Amino acid sequence: MGLSPAVRMGENGAVLVALCLIPLAYLLGTFPSADLVARRYGVDVTKAGSGNPGASNVIRLVGWKAGVVVLLADAGKGALAAGVGLALDGHRGAWILGTAAVVGHVFPVWRRFKGGKGVATGAGVFVVVFPLVTLILAAVWFFVTRVLKKASIASVVCAVVAPFAVWFRHGTTFDIVFVSVVAGLLVLRHASNLRRLVRGEEHGLDRPTTRDDAASAA
Repeated sequence: MGLSPAVRMGENGAVLVALCLIPLAYLLGTFPSADLVARRYGVDVTKAGSGNPGASNVIRLVGWKAGVVVLLADAGKGALAAGVGLALDGHRGAWILGTAAVVGHVFPVWRRFKGGKGVATGAGVFVVVFPLVTLILAAVWFFVTRVLKKASIASVVCAVVAPFAVWFRHGTTFDIVFVSVVAGLLVLRHASNLRRLVRGEEHGLDRPTTRDDAASAA
């Protein structure tokens, strides 16, 4: 039995509102969490360490406490955008606005489209849409990071595993497609890390441990 015109109109209206909110979700994603936190310690996160404005580089430059603040802030951007989308239009709305926030983090207009890797922001989206999958991926990330001391490898592994984890949790085709798109973007953003890894130059979370060391590694 088909949906009534009123119900269809409601669904169409919800997705239309979600689409109209894409620019706001994108701008939310551009919020420079790492820049603001690192500058409180007198560090320019875009010019020291790996140069990446993300939690991993902040951890290397100024320590775990500052890195965790950045991690939570970046994840919060994705979670907020996805949460609004979820309230409007279920998983479809969550992926639409959540992906916009990830794109904003990765390609911020304020920094000539040179942003972070998008891992934490993407994780925030996952927390809203698939909380159990997020816990599994978080465990994988911490395990790989603990063993190899390479956050980039852990992030790529999680990106590759994510679509299969969503499929295993009986995600819809729409879910799997959007997860694959976001995961593909995250892997592409780690291409430079993978090249440094092959050359044996990739930074680990256990180094550098001071600002001077971090700056000299840039």
